[in-house]
Amino acid sequence: MLRPRDVADGVSAFPTRTPTLPPATHTQSYALGKGQVLLVEPATPYADEQRAFIEWARGLGREIVAIVLTHHHVDHVGGAEVLSRELDVPLWAHRQTAERLPELGIARLLEDGESITLGDQHWQVLHTPGHAAGHVCLFEPALGAVIVGDMVASQGTILIEPTDGDMAEYLRQLRRLEGLGAKLALPAHGDPIPDPSQLFAYYVAHRLEREQKIVVALEGAGPAGTTDLFIVPSAYADTARAAWPLALLSVRAHLVKLVAEGRARTDGDRYWIS
Repeated sequence: MLRPRDVADGVSAFPTRTPTLPPATHTQSYALGKGQVLLVEPATPYADEQRAFIEWARGLGREIVAIVLTHHHVDHVGGAEVLSRELDVPLWAHRQTAERLPELGIARLLEDGESITLGDQHWQVLHTPGHAAGHVCLFEPALGAVIVGDMVASQGTILIEPTDGDMAEYLRQLRRLEGLGAKLALPAHGDPIPDPSQLFAYYVAHRLEREQKIVVALEGAGPAGTTDLFIVPSAYADTARAAWPLALLSVRAHLVKLVAEGRARTDGDRYWIS
């Protein structure tokens, strides 16, 4: 795996090995800016990879302003404490990420709509909850590039689970990202994504298609209703059985959405179509 790698004007990528969901094995970190630099995703918990990250960051030869956490999941923050200390730079994140990681002492709380200026680049903060409550993306309009964290991936998939995530909000934020008209998306997992609006739209369509299969399963269950476990084989018949435990979490996230929308009802164990 090539590292570092220039992926856009003034943007460099540096993948490190992390405990992420297969088939992905690495998380992409990014250096933004031609003058001052913002690092994104202090991801790796592994000492050898942390040393490589530090060598890369110091080798940039520019002032590092801060390290941004896109969200609180372990494959994105595993090196946050060590990298912040060794590079002597603060950590920045959204308030809801900081609340989940009080031990890190987040120095700056990022807010939706604010702009971070790095030389002639102006990166807009987008609060994009759904995968995680405090998830943020960074968009540079003139460059047409957007750092998307775990909103989409070019390797592996994005898990939306029912307690940490919010399926309805995730779909809303994907539509928001689609509306940016970005030329390039830079995900945490996998290669850069050219013309990403189509991928954002596909993710929405795919999730709604899956949701319709869940609705069909509920309709087929009749007045007795059914459980989330019994929905998985029909809604995910096209998915390998080994992935069904993760599929179950996705089913539950869709069920939470359907109940909130009044399209389904539940007694806590069984579900019925409304």
